[in-house]
Amino acid sequence: MTELNKNIFEEKKLGKARDFSLLKKLYPYVKPYRVLFTCTFILIIFITCLELVVPYITKVVIDRYIVPETSMQTNNDKPRKRSLSCDLSDPEVRKIAAAYPDLFQINKNAAVIAYEKLPSLPQKTILKLRKNDLTGVTYAALWLLVIVIISFFLNFIKVILMEVAGQKMMHDLRIKLYSHIQGLSIHFFTKNPVGRLVTRVTNDTQNMHEMFTSVLVFVIKDFFMLIGITVVLFSIDWQLSLIVYTVFPFVFYASYKFSRSARHAFRTLRVKVAEINSKFSETIGGMQVIQLFAQEDANYKKFKKINDENFQAGMQQITVFALFMPLIETMSSVALAIVIFYGGESIIAQRISLGTLVVFISYIKMFFRPIRDIAEKYNITLNALSSAERLFLILEDTDILPEADANRLVAIPAKLNTLSFNHVMFSYIKDEIVLDDVSFDIRSGETIAIVGPTGAGKTSVVNLITRFYDPDAGSVMVNGSDIRLFKTSDLRSKIAVVTQDPYIFSGSLRDNIFTQKKQMSDQQINDILEISYCNSFINKLPDGLDSEMTESGASLSSGERQLISIARALAHDPDLIIFDEATSYVDSETEKKISDALSNLMKNRTAIIIAHRLSTAQNADRIMVIHSGKIIETGSHKQLIKQKGFYYRLNQLQG
Repeated sequence: MTELNKNIFEEKKLGKARDFSLLKKLYPYVKPYRVLFTCTFILIIFITCLELVVPYITKVVIDRYIVPETSMQTNNDKPRKRSLSCDLSDPEVRKIAAAYPDLFQINKNAAVIAYEKLPSLPQKTILKLRKNDLTGVTYAALWLLVIVIISFFLNFIKVILMEVAGQKMMHDLRIKLYSHIQGLSIHFFTKNPVGRLVTRVTNDTQNMHEMFTSVLVFVIKDFFMLIGITVVLFSIDWQLSLIVYTVFPFVFYASYKFSRSARHAFRTLRVKVAEINSKFSETIGGMQVIQLFAQEDANYKKFKKINDENFQAGMQQITVFALFMPLIETMSSVALAIVIFYGGESIIAQRISLGTLVVFISYIKMFFRPIRDIAEKYNITLNALSSAERLFLILEDTDILPEADANRLVAIPAKLNTLSFNHVMFSYIKDEIVLDDVSFDIRSGETIAIVGPTGAGKTSVVNLITRFYDPDAGSVMVNGSDIRLFKTSDLRSKIAVVTQDPYIFSGSLRDNIFTQKKQMSDQQINDILEISYCNSFINKLPDGLDSEMTESGASLSSGERQLISIARALAHDPDLIIFDEATSYVDSETEKKISDALSNLMKNRTAIIIAHRLSTAQNADRIMVIHSGKIIETGSHKQLIKQKGFYYRLNQLQG
């Protein structure tokens, strides 16, 4: 690949990641659906609160019903012992206390028994004494069941709302991207391969969808979860919380380092995926040439190199994750060990309850779950942010031909009477001049032929007339007005071009030829097909004009594709028709058909014929010979032959 090609086709290198700025750029696409997103966020808060309540209910059940905190003071200020207090107003309690006087201590209206003595009682008796605790446990279980059911329905609604918002947002982004790409200048497409653009509209947009529907919900939920757990733990026991939270600065530092390392890998991955798609698209499109010149091995090596680079980027990303995830697991185990050590010591010292220790263990596990979730989803986030960078490179691309201001805009004339080039200078690449001080005038109804060797600048003239490019200097005029003052779509509505290799879109032949919005009668359609000599092969197709075409019209011959292109130009009903090497790939018989059609087609129309084959140009009113970007000869066929100049020599070579 030459240095020039590298400069054209290489992806732009991105600077330092600005994730916040990317999210700001995405906001206009989120804004129309902010109500859906707001409802989703509210649901996330409710769901998070419900999840936070579950461990706390467990604490309440343990401390109030399973191992109540009620205690009694023994003599001589010995350590307190956990005990069960039963209400003596209950006849069954009075009966049990009377039956086992050695086990109970009567304290006013309560019969108190130490937990260590409970095993001395029969199991049925224990259940009678603790029937209130059993009732409390039952109610707690029911509450947990209600919370699970409510969470299920809230999660269902949340997913539906998020998917609807995400799908709609990505729909809008894809439409915006597609519309923007269609409005870019032809120059943009010369430096961006098809595979890259396909990757942007498909893969990269899908990555954005996954971030908003899968990741965003988790991140917001996990954020609220982390805050909620912190608040609850500090409200239960701030001392134990402070000890446990000494681990978390290391966790956040590890997460920060991880994000910086992984970002580069994902950026590289997005570029390599686009390069793989571009190479594969190029290979499929040029398969005939590759096989004809036995370039399979060379092409394979090029693809293998790109694929190996993609593999290396993928391995870099996996290595980062392989290091980060075990590190987070280790931090989680350390935090649990701290909780068990200090919490167990506090229980022995009777500073905290068993329920407090259990709830701390539950919340610490819950705390690390969001961190693990964020790590697992981070690859999607990084993919999406890398995709967003590439998407906005296209959306912010200003390679668009400027339209005139509204106050300078000129209405397109009803008929194109004159077309002029006034001292036009043009180049595709700086300092490589393609057209050098070109000037000429074409009158309405005149047929002009432009001839010259390959690379002389003939097609560049067409590109300037159709305003695919603007001249570097000079001007292209229609009816005395610079075409830059017309609305580009209005200008092109007056022009039709039949190119060297016409493009046939997938779909029916009817859609390919009759693309304009206005309706045509069957007679008008038939007349166009007759004049363009398309009926001869369309009638042989299974479904005639409604036959479906394959991609690029591969089922048609090159001559048939050019005849369809001529029919398309006729249906467009233009003032100016440009034939750019229109008979280059056509056999003599088909060329005769086209020549016959041209005599009818060009009545009352201006025509420009660009050709290598001088037989196509001989009947033109005027022939312009272009060489090295300059018009060197002008005249009719006979006049130029008499001059015995450059045209004469071309004619001799082709004769």
